[in-house]
Amino acid sequence: MNSLKIIVTGPESSGKTTLCQQLSTHFNIPFAKEFARHYIDSLDKGYIIDDLLPIAKGQLQSEFNSQLLDTDLITIKIWSEYKYGRCEKWIIDKIEKQKTETRFYLLCKPDISWEADNQRENPNDRDAIFEIYKEELDDLGHKYSIVEGGDRTENSISKISSLISII
Repeated sequence: MNSLKIIVTGPESSGKTTLCQQLSTHFNIPFAKEFARHYIDSLDKGYIIDDLLPIAKGQLQSEFNSQLLDTDLITIKIWSEYKYGRCEKWIIDKIEKQKTETRFYLLCKPDISWEADNQRENPNDRDAIFEIYKEELDDLGHKYSIVEGGDRTENSISKISSLISII
C-alpha cells in the first residue's frame, strides 16, 4: 500500500477495532492497535488529562511502521477537547505535521449498538462526537469515507482498493 496510511477512526464503540482486524486480514497487513487501551489498562487508577500526552506519544510511535491504524492522534485531540476543554500543543503540532502525509480515514458512524467495557464512558453523545470528527477531518483537509450500515467491511475494502489503484 505504498506510503498510504489508512486510519480507522470515529466515536467509541463504532466498530473501529473490528473493522481494522477485518481489513488487516483481507489486505494481509498488520495494524497498529489503539495505544490508549493498553496504556489505560496498565494504570491502577482512572486516567486523567496528564495521561493524554504519554498516550499520544505512544500512539504516534506505534504508527511509524504501520499502514493501517486503529485510531490516531485526532482521536486523542477530540477526546481531550471534549472531556477536558483543551488539548496539549504537542498533539496539535503533530497533527498539523501529518497533513503532509498521504492519509485516508475511514470514519465509523456510531450506527451500531454501544457496547460497554471498562474504558468506554460515553454512550449518549456518539452522534455529536461523530460530527466533531467530520469537522476535524474537513478542517485538516484529509480525505475520508464514512463507514456505516451493514456492509462496512466490504465498502471499506472497495474504497481502499480504489485508492491503491490510483496511488
